Amino acid sequence: MKPLPHRVLRALEQFNATHPWDHNAHYHQWILRQLPKRFDSALDIGSGSGDLARLLAARANEVQGIDSDPVIIHRAQRMTPPATPVTFTVADALTGIPAGSYDVITCVATIHHLPFTEALTVFRQHLAPGGTLVVVGLSRVQTAGDYLLGVAASPLNAATGWLKNKGRRAPRPVSMTALTRPADMSFSDIVSEAHDALPGARLRRRLFWRYTLVWHRH
Repeated sequence: MKPLPHRVLRALEQFNATHPWDHNAHYHQWILRQLPKRFDSALDIGSGSGDLARLLAARANEVQGIDSDPVIIHRAQRMTPPATPVTFTVADALTGIPAGSYDVITCVATIHHLPFTEALTVFRQHLAPGGTLVVVGLSRVQTAGDYLLGVAASPLNAATGWLKNKGRRAPRPVSMTALTRPADMSFSDIVSEAHDALPGARLRRRLFWRYTLVWHRH
């Protein structure tokens, strides 16, 4: 299977830079569909500028958003209306989670920065009985299936950016200003380690270079 020609890739990269959009926010509504209509407490790990945490606050009595970047946490605080039941804290995802258990834990495009199994173990320890963990993550391209999804996503990515920006040149979204690094785990390795740490977890490959994990604690 031949890769896309270099000139095509360069053209797509230039187009996407002109019409950027938030691939993680694309999954926010999907995340909400995995959750109850109401719950008491939620934790958003790697909360960034706070978009998902604010959405969770519409269903929760209390939301904690944590991120290791103090600049993005300050930005999230400034962007959040005072009456919103969200607290943003600079904290490490493995050692700094605010004490207590949570009915909902979300983690979007963050877990590939962490030791995977250790992170899932920490998340499980903070999830209340009956609670739901939802992860949207990145995996390393390895198989023909991974490559086919990437090929399918490339023109859709460009079309989505064009539609979301109504054909106009757009600035990079605030939620995308944080630095990220490529994923180093393949999807098959992620599935294997996730099932060891969270028996019964549901994992799926997704478009736009993402996978999802959903686990309910009994």
